[in-house]
Formats: sequence, C-alpha cells, structure tokens
Amino acid sequence: MTSIPPNQTLYIRNLNEKVQKEDVRRNLYYLFSQHGHVLDVVALKTMKMRGQAFVVFRDISSATTAIRALQEFPFFDKNMKISFAKTKSNAVRFHEGVYTAPTKETAPSTTLAAQKRPREDEEESEAKRTRSDQQSSQEDEAESANAQPSDQPQGNPPNQILFLTNLPTSVSEDMLAMLFQQYPGFKEIRLVPGKSGIAFVEYESDAQAETAKGVLNGFKLTPTHPMGVEYAKR
Repeated sequence: MTSIPPNQTLYIRNLNEKVQKEDVRRNLYYLFSQHGHVLDVVALKTMKMRGQAFVVFRDISSATTAIRALQEFPFFDKNMKISFAKTKSNAVRFHEGVYTAPTKETAPSTTLAAQKRPREDEEESEAKRTRSDQQSSQEDEAESANAQPSDQPQGNPPNQILFLTNLPTSVSEDMLAMLFQQYPGFKEIRLVPGKSGIAFVEYESDAQAETAKGVLNGFKLTPTHPMGVEYAKR
C-alpha cells in the first residue's frame, strides 16, 4: 500500500464525538500551535465526518513534528489517531498563492462529488470566520488584561507550582491540562474562582515544573495572549 507523503495538513480521527465542535476546534488549535504556525483547524459536523478533524500547518516540518509528538495523545478521554491528509487543503493553497475559487464553468453541479465539496468548503470558511471572530473579541480583552498588575511577584524561587497569567477568558481547565500534561509529573490545574486570566499548575517536582515553564512561558494561546508562566509564591 502506497504511503501518504508528508504535507502541511494533518488528518485526525478517533475524536470524542460528544464534545462540541467549537470546543474541538479551539482545543486542537491550542494543542497543535505548540509545534508550529497553524493556518486552520477544520472540524466537520456532517455525520460522515463526526469524530474527525483537519489541522493545517504553514510548513511540512511543523506538521511532521506535531504528528510525532501528539500521536495517541489523550484528547477528551480518547487517544488521537493522526496521519497526513491525502490532499492539500485550500488554506495551504491560499497561503501559497495558488488557490483558485471555483466558478460556474469549472464546478459541475450535477455530480454527488460536486454537491459534497461546497459543503466542505463552507465548513472550512466557517472555521476561519469563527476563529477570526474569537481573535477580534480577544483583542479588546488583551489590553485590559495586560494592564492589570500581577498578583504574584516575578523571580520566586523554583518550586513545583507554576503561576499562569494573561490567560484568555475562554480558557478552561481542560484546555490548560492538555498543554501541561504533555510534560512529566503533571498533577493538576487550578483556576482561581472570580478572577479570570490567572491559574496555577502543579507538578510532582521542582525539576518537572521547570521543564514545563521553560517550554510554555510565552506560548500564545491566542494571537493576543502570550501566556506568562512563573514560579508561584511559596
């Protein structure tokens, strides 16, 4: 059987079908963005495509890194199955400047394939619009969030608890757990009731917390929210 050559688009299956589509998109974006610039995340709502999604990277090396790092990764209680997609996505074609919108002359309307493709294109467009709307609303939040003084002084001595700042209001414990549980020793995430934008992460040892801090400090949960990761006050 001929193997699929590496490309910028990853095909993901075995996703939890009970999770809302927007939650799937948002969490996949947070998770895969650690490994490179994500152009698009497409989670289709058709019956045939339930439990499946596509993540589109800007370059092949990022997609290759992500598939190695996240293969079988537990995502909402199910291990992801990841492979390279068979065809290049419209997002990649657009980024490369070779995307051509279909016309009436080039898009036959009588075949089943022609009827399915517009629906898939519509799903991709909807994903882009959703993410664009989220980013626009978060830009307004970012300015006020950044203006608030930190509750924790920087430069605390190393310990197993990390203090997170500048989190978007849409972030949840599950989203943060997916990021931090990739590093050994992860124990739990604790949001602060009544205070958005901050959280605590606990590891089993100081050294394990240091590893996660080194990788995720400054990680952009959204284009306007680089996450701050410091040691918590003892």
